[in-house]
Amino acid sequence: MLLRNIIPVAYRDFFFRVMIMETKRKKRIAIQGGFGAFHEMAAIYYFEPEEIEIIPRNTFDDLLKSLKEQQADYGILAIENSIAGSILPNYNLLRESNKKIVGEIFLRIRHNLVALPGQKIKDLREVYSHPMAILQCQAFFEKYPNIRLIESGDTALSARDIREKNQNGIGAIASELAAQKYGLDILASGIEINPVNYTRFLVVSENGNHILDENVTHKSSLYFTLSHKIGSLSKILSILSFYDMNLTKIQSLPVIGKEWEYQFYIDLVFDDFELYQQAYHAIKPFTGELGELGIYPVGKKII
Repeated sequence: MLLRNIIPVAYRDFFFRVMIMETKRKKRIAIQGGFGAFHEMAAIYYFEPEEIEIIPRNTFDDLLKSLKEQQADYGILAIENSIAGSILPNYNLLRESNKKIVGEIFLRIRHNLVALPGQKIKDLREVYSHPMAILQCQAFFEKYPNIRLIESGDTALSARDIREKNQNGIGAIASELAAQKYGLDILASGIEINPVNYTRFLVVSENGNHILDENVTHKSSLYFTLSHKIGSLSKILSILSFYDMNLTKIQSLPVIGKEWEYQFYIDLVFDDFELYQQAYHAIKPFTGELGELGIYPVGKKII
């Protein structure tokens, strides 16, 4: 039956306009932090050339809630940094939320010391930023013992506060994008400890549907628990090796309320999905709990 035969004439044009608007609607991407954060940069690079709408959220928990409440289509979640290591709470947060990983991107992080126009480094008394950013830039500030480093909730929000509060003598560690958005000067660029400084961002969604492409290398993020038996973990690793699974990440976290028991999070890279499924079912009898956080294409690096 044709649509024109079942929709009243008075509403037909409106109906089709709504369909067109839905088709053209920008993807809504929830990020942790404010406009100009590295999360926003990761979102822009991942979804290009599509236009997107950034939905800032104060915390990672708020970010995941916005997906559940359908306020956003996707979320960008930092999970690890090549210098500072893993963001441990995000592993359990992701598992408990039941959201699925649908993609990843590795973004080269270039930190900058920013302040109001006209300020110089010698004028600064305090510098604010996210703890991970401070950790990545600590060596730079050893040359400036008069500057006090203060942890804040976000790199971009630290930059925004300087502009909104017109704070002289205050600096922030933030991205070039944040400096541009809030009209701040970059007093020093590339202040991270090591130029090989990447953060891995996960792209998550409510349902996590993904069509496997045989021409693309995929990654699976798994979690599992192990019993108190000698060689439990080595059995898992031996089975994965037998099935030619490339283990690219392993992270352990204590199971709350269970003394000396651990939850393991691993990333496997594979080209043969059938072989991956065989490996998955082979390790299942040796785990107390086994689940997938998502299967997705291996991410690209953005320099």
